[in-house]
Amino acid sequence: MIAALTLQLPRPDGSLEAYTPGAAAPWPVTSPPSRTRLAYAAAHVVADPRAAVDPWLEAALDWDATLAYRRCLWDLGLWVAEAMDTAQRGMGLDWPTSRELIVRSLDHARALGVLDRIACGAGTDHLDPGQPATLDAVIAAYEEQCELVEQHGGRVILMASRALARVARAPDDYVRVYGRLLHQVRQPVILHWLGDMFDPALHGYWGSPDLDAAMQTCLAIIASAPDKVDGLKVSLLDAEREVAMRRRLPAGVRMYTGDDFNYPSLIEGDNQGASDALLGIFDAIAPAAAAALGALDRGDRATYHAIFGPTLPLARHIFRAPTRFYKTGVVFLAYLNGHQSHFHMVGGQHSARGILHLTEIFRLADQAHLLRDPELAAARMRLVLRLAGYP
Repeated sequence: MIAALTLQLPRPDGSLEAYTPGAAAPWPVTSPPSRTRLAYAAAHVVADPRAAVDPWLEAALDWDATLAYRRCLWDLGLWVAEAMDTAQRGMGLDWPTSRELIVRSLDHARALGVLDRIACGAGTDHLDPGQPATLDAVIAAYEEQCELVEQHGGRVILMASRALARVARAPDDYVRVYGRLLHQVRQPVILHWLGDMFDPALHGYWGSPDLDAAMQTCLAIIASAPDKVDGLKVSLLDAEREVAMRRRLPAGVRMYTGDDFNYPSLIEGDNQGASDALLGIFDAIAPAAAAALGALDRGDRATYHAIFGPTLPLARHIFRAPTRFYKTGVVFLAYLNGHQSHFHMVGGQHSARGILHLTEIFRLADQAHLLRDPELAAARMRLVLRLAGYP
């Protein structure tokens, strides 16, 4: 058995290293929801590589596998953040497919009795980036997507808008757009501040490249309608800024960390508060995340850190610059763990990271106790290596 598991893994210097993965992941596959933190996993989508489409131009999903993974997340006690950037919005997943994903996922959640444990991204990505935009067009686009989510019983996550970043000329333009939307939504929404390391087209969001000024505008928008804001997801990979902003949120408004580099400390919190979670990395490390949150519920912080600590090198590798390509690592780990039968992605994004990057994901996932079937993971890693020309 050990010999069958041993692989020859490439190193950056061109050498090969004999590597044998350790024991299977010890985490349970079902867990109750956390009592002390609200934790969303931003879920990836499973492409259909057999569909008669041109992958760079058209999206085709394996709906059964895509929805099955959401069931896995719900079984682990996590919430699902649907049709977000982890699902490749703006990087291969077009609006027609996103719309179908939202409807299917909400219907599936309703059938499983977990409709209260899903929220869906609403944005403006159906606007043609090649056409001139106006603030009114951005508002109308947001309204259309929000209406779809709410019509099907879902909670809205207001995604950051490339179109708004392109057309806005001052912070007041953001105040106008978000003020209109918050006035109209039927239930409190989650706002999303996605840094330009995740999407360069969002540089200067909230009307300024100065993050302190941008934070002021965002906080002012929240303060104008705190009853319409469930929380704010901040994805800036800046723990100090997130904590500073968390301390200035109105009472009752949650801070959802989107910091895939520093999530253990931010979720643990301090004597002035803690962050909840809305994280792409929770898709990849879901069983460990559920176990860590359970330990936090019990007040067992040593176990909490013992579980989360080994996942940090993996997260920081998956989300390393160019950070926008992190989806490749998330899907690759889902492939290694048997959640899908192939390593293909919509938009051809499986090619966004090189073989050395993928090999390191295998190593780090094993060291973080995240390979649920090491024999299967080793066999699949071996196939990927052969496709890259290794013996």
